[in-house]
Amino acid sequence: MDEPRLFTFKENLTSLDKPLSGSAALLVLCGVACIYSAGGGRGDGYALRQLGWSAVSCLLYAAVAAAGYRRFMSLAYPIYGLTLLVLALTVVAAPEVKGAQRAISLGFIRIQPSEFGKIALILVLSKFLSRYPPFTLKTFAAGLLVGLPSLFLVLIQPDAGSALVYAVIIFAALFVAGTPFKYLFSIAGLGAAMLPFAWIFLKDYQKMRLLVFLDPTRDPLGAGYNVIQSRIAVGSGGVWGKGFFQGLQSKLRFLPEPHTDFIFSVYAEEFGFWCSVGLLCVFALIFTRIVTAGMKNRDIQGKFITAGTAAWIWFQMFESIGMSMGLMPVTGIPLPFLSYGGSSLLSLSIALGLVASVRAGAAKRISGKIFSAGGF
Repeated sequence: MDEPRLFTFKENLTSLDKPLSGSAALLVLCGVACIYSAGGGRGDGYALRQLGWSAVSCLLYAAVAAAGYRRFMSLAYPIYGLTLLVLALTVVAAPEVKGAQRAISLGFIRIQPSEFGKIALILVLSKFLSRYPPFTLKTFAAGLLVGLPSLFLVLIQPDAGSALVYAVIIFAALFVAGTPFKYLFSIAGLGAAMLPFAWIFLKDYQKMRLLVFLDPTRDPLGAGYNVIQSRIAVGSGGVWGKGFFQGLQSKLRFLPEPHTDFIFSVYAEEFGFWCSVGLLCVFALIFTRIVTAGMKNRDIQGKFITAGTAAWIWFQMFESIGMSMGLMPVTGIPLPFLSYGGSSLLSLSIALGLVASVRAGAAKRISGKIFSAGGF
């Protein structure tokens, strides 16, 4: 059998997954439109800045896809180590905003390291678990110990929403790595058993978020206000929606954080039920393309990358839309591709670039030779 060679820069670019790229671009454009609408056309600059981040994200996506995931895998440990250092510095030095230390100011921009930490976590787990499969208790525990430091540093910011995403990524990687079910059920059961004790360490606003999730009327003008107004916005959209720029909840400033946490509420109010179903279908297409990319690639590291990315996007979509409808607690998790935020958009573009190179590198015979992604 011929030895595999690496795709060149040009070959990687020409092999980009067009349905995946197009679906993500469509969601980003929907997000920019909703951000502009949420601002009421007052020229606040959010939509314009998001357009700028979108352009940078497109370039970053193409660059990562062209370089190939193998180049990033070779640097997985240094990238993860640097990420842990930055997350630690964020906890120590970042300014406190709304009770949390999540962003670092770099002049005229603010970066949220926890978003890029998801990439580093996926890479290091892919590298480690491919070499040390978690088939035994020892290697399973080692895999957990690799991922837990980043989760802990995010949790103490505190950013419980992002910490949940980290936990989902770790679980997905362990599952795809073939971890025995008894170990997976054990950590799931341990996590459930620790929930009552976790209540002690939650801040007051986090406790109130959980309480108003169970009963929004407990604090209708405080913590429950967000949930109530968001549910009103989603419900008032009806079947066909009120029309673009016609949503009242965001225009009249009843809906808090309409361009970030509750961007789906803006979308549902203006475009209605059927367009919301269409939005879910686009997410389903992205999820399917990511999963099939991993299934077609023979490289186990490529499978881990796609599994972690799929779990990340799926969970954030589920939680963000769920909290907008009052079906999940409010965590502040952005809706992938739609919510305002450069860090979220850039990190997602890197993840999709890695997935695109995994798909391009799916082992296949072209002119009698086997090709695999990796660089130029």
